[in-house]
Order: sequence, then C-alpha cells, then structure tokens
Amino acid sequence: MDKKIRLAIFASGSGTNAEAIMDYFKHHSQIQVTILLSNNPEALALERAKKFNVSIKVFDKQQFRESYQVLSWLNEFEVSHIVLAGFLWLLPKSLIQFFPDRIINIHPSLLPKFGGKGMYGMKVHEAVKTSRETETGITIHLVNEHFDDGKILVQASCKISTADSAQEIASKVYALEYANYPKVIEKWVLAEK
Repeated sequence: MDKKIRLAIFASGSGTNAEAIMDYFKHHSQIQVTILLSNNPEALALERAKKFNVSIKVFDKQQFRESYQVLSWLNEFEVSHIVLAGFLWLLPKSLIQFFPDRIINIHPSLLPKFGGKGMYGMKVHEAVKTSRETETGITIHLVNEHFDDGKILVQASCKISTADSAQEIASKVYALEYANYPKVIEKWVLAEK
C-alpha cells in the first residue's frame, strides 16, 4: 500500500471543523491528519486533536512570520497539504509558495460576499443578518496571499429567513461546513494523486 497523504490542520479557536475533519480521516486508507498547529495556546482545537492522537504545535507571530519554525514542523511531519479550519491569521508568502495550491480554507459565507480581513465567525453571520439576505452558505477555496481570495472549489448554500438570529444563521452554516468540508478535502487531495 502507498504511504498515506499527510495533512496539517491550522486552527485558532474551538476546533469544531478540525474535529469533524480528524474524525472523517481517522480510519481513511489514503489520507491522515498528522499535526494540528495553532497560534492560540488556549485553543480548544488542541484538546480535540489529542482525542485523535494527532500531534500538536503552538506558535507565536515571530515563529510564524519571521522564521522557518512552522515550515520545519510541516517538513518533520512530511505534510503535503494544509487545511485551514478557523485559522485567523493571513499566511506568510513563504508558506504559500512552499505549498502552491495545496492549502485549502473554508469561509462561512458565499464569497465574494462577506469576505476579507476581519470577516470571520459570528461577524460574518451578523453581517448576513444585517444585510437581510435570503440565503447564505459556505465557500471552500484554495489559499493565496489575500484573505478569502483564492480559487473557489465548492460553494454550498442554505435558505435563511430575515427572522433568523445570527446564531440561527450560524447553526445552518455549521451544518453545511461539517457535511461538506471533509469530503471536499478528500476529493481535492486525491485528485492530485
């Protein structure tokens, strides 16, 4: 059997998407999540990774932007693809160049609407509500040097009502994320093989 394709997950927060991804790939014959990296030592995502016996590393801004520490960890774990799952920092150019078209992200809106710097988490759902949208959804895209700007791979939408609270909108979007992101990652990774 061929060696498994190794994924790294970057997460900054609670890690619910990271957990869905780790759970999806835990017995996969071709793909495994080998490391979860975070810029937040308090991120619940780190605890979720431990449940799946996935290695964890925490880094600061200097290690991320001004050194090759993060890149050396990715090399050490033989990572070929990077998955962003609620990771809030813009990736440095060096990382994008080292993993061309091999970094994927999910955004909780139908880009290009409600994307860009500062648009993450509940801020997106509150903006969707304020704009009185009748649908929202998710965008899964490749990562480039700009926030929420890479090539779109998949979008999935759901109907929302102007009566929905931002939290109700978020719940509908989370359901789309958990149902779609792991499968899209799988298809994306295996398409390159």
